[in-house]
Amino acid sequence: MSPKQERDIEKGYSKADFVAKLRRLADAIEQGKRFEIQIAGERIYIPVRAEFTVEHERSDDEEEIEFQIKWKRN
Repeated sequence: MSPKQERDIEKGYSKADFVAKLRRLADAIEQGKRFEIQIAGERIYIPVRAEFTVEHERSDDEEEIEFQIKWKRN
């Protein structure tokens, strides 16, 4: 298998699309299933073993909350 290219993409979604993705993610987590999502043309498979964190950042004029999902590739 060829190594995956490094990527750092931020993609905006409408409120309805964002809510739908969060609902699908929550359902997968509750059911103990892997989660699939397509971001900028690439399908990502998030394994059940993934770790979930919430990050908060603040600057002079902006605040940001990131819901993060991390896992090690095999």
